[in-house]
Amino acid sequence: MRLRHLLALVPVLGMLGGAFFADRTEPYVLGLPFILFWMVACVVLTSVVLAVIYTLDPANRSGE
Repeated sequence: MRLRHLLALVPVLGMLGGAFFADRTEPYVLGLPFILFWMVACVVLTSVVLAVIYTLDPANRSGE
């Protein structure tokens, strides 16, 4: 598999797999229960990963 395909799995694993491990209300992070903070962090991480995938994609490097 290419690197960009593996990077696309990171948000999926964070949202689905990480929710089982972060399923607790204590501690509070930035005023949010930990599980809600985890989901918000995964959404932000998804944007970052998609930006990296966009830059790694060779189809986006050609000037049109």
